[in-house]
Formats: sequence, structure tokens, C-alpha cells
Amino acid sequence: MEEVDWLAAHATDADKRKHTVEREAPRHYLDRDAPALSCLDTVGSAPWFSRASAACCEDTLWAYGVLPWQIGWSHARLVEAFDQKDRQAILRAAADLGHYVADAHVPLHTTLNYNGQLTGQEGLHSVWETRLPELFGGGYDLLLVESVEYVPDVHGWAWQVVMESHGHVAKVLSEERRVSASWAGGDVVREERGGVMQQQRAVEWCRTYDEALDGMVEERWRSAIRGVSSLWYSAWVDAGEPNLSDVLGGGESKSRRWRWFQRKEKKEDPQVP
Repeated sequence: MEEVDWLAAHATDADKRKHTVEREAPRHYLDRDAPALSCLDTVGSAPWFSRASAACCEDTLWAYGVLPWQIGWSHARLVEAFDQKDRQAILRAAADLGHYVADAHVPLHTTLNYNGQLTGQEGLHSVWETRLPELFGGGYDLLLVESVEYVPDVHGWAWQVVMESHGHVAKVLSEERRVSASWAGGDVVREERGGVMQQQRAVEWCRTYDEALDGMVEERWRSAIRGVSSLWYSAWVDAGEPNLSDVLGGGESKSRRWRWFQRKEKKEDPQVP
């Protein structure tokens, strides 16, 4: 199986570990608005884990999420895998890093009210993260993403992304309330999904909600694509720009999928494999 196919097939491996691996779940979120994390207010906008642990207690951090730190840890593992030219380690680390970066772009991964459960809006997480992209993602402009860039400070970058996503939480919640309050028809339908009948938000309700969000889902999706690509590229650069043609692909045609790793001029636009 080519690398691109493997990465697509294993992009959700990190989610599958949530119920089997200790402390996996907190790696996917940061409840930045949790009262218990007010201790972070005194340690700067992008605290290192050691400093945050000193201020908040490490158990508190794991209780309310470690997503921005996990991005840094996963990036470091990918750097090491590139340095060692370990194909399987590269693929596993790249898939995990991509997953965590994508999670960081989802507003509801940054709040204690992650599913609207604190405001009577249960189920909102899957609406934003799954239902809207499935219904309308085909109309999003996801091909012409901004140029991939080298990220010199992955730790600071991860915190910036998480806080940008957190800034969208209020709108995600308020627009759902507004649309639901003004909706005349039924907003829930039964649809078959994976051979099982499930309740889903009605298509037209979802369309109205997506429009009310004013391109938010598309923007975060595009940003995630660029973010994943940029951190993969940055990890390769940080590993010393190793020649991976004999490690990934094993042939000229396949290695072209990874040609962006071998472009040393940052002004060029690397292409995501």
C-alpha cells in the first residue's frame, strides 16, 4: 500500500486508542475555559508543560487536556523517525501528528462544553465536526490551500492554533441556539448510517447553521490541511532534510509523492502527498 493510502487508512488510529490506552483521550483536547485551568493565566500564553505543571499540578493538566503539548511531543517523534529513516515510525508519527493538529482546529476540542452538554445543546460536537463536513464539504475549496511553511516554533504555533479555535466557541454555540430557536420545522431526522438507523440533524437545518457560521468550518478545515502539511515538512527539515527516496515509495514514481520533502528552497510550494 502506498504511503498516502496508509495515512488515509490510519488517520483515526489515535481516536481508536482512546478506550484502550491510558491518558490517550486528554491528548485530543484542552478545556481552556475550565475553572481548574485558571492557573494557566499566570504562566504566559504558551507555557511549557513543566511550567504549567508547576502552576497547575500535572494531574490537573491531564484531567482537562494536553492537546497543544501533545502536538509538540508528536512533532518530536516524527523528527526522530525521519532522522532514523524508519519507514513505519515515520508513517505512524505522521498519522498521529496529523490527527492531533486537526483536533486543534476544532473549536469544541478547546472547551469544557465540548458537546454542548452544559447548555442543553447535546450532540453539537458531531454536528460541527462530522455532519456539516459530510453534507457540504464537497463544496468547500480545499485544493488551493496557502503555501506550506517551515514552523520554527512548533510549541508556540500549537498554542496559537488552539486559542484561535477557542475564539470560535462562542459563535458555534450562539448560532446553534439562534438557528434552533428560529427553525419552524423539525430539525431532527432518522437516517441509516453504517447499517444502523440514527437520529441526525435535518439537512436544511444543517445548511442554515453552516451558513450562519459564515465559512467557519471550511476555514478551519483549510487551516488544518496547511497546518498538518507544514508540521510534516518542518519535522523533515528539523531532522536535517534526509533523503527519503529509498525509504518512502521505493521507486521514482512513488517518491514523487514525497518530493516536497526534498525541496530546500522555502519559496517553493511543497505539495502534500
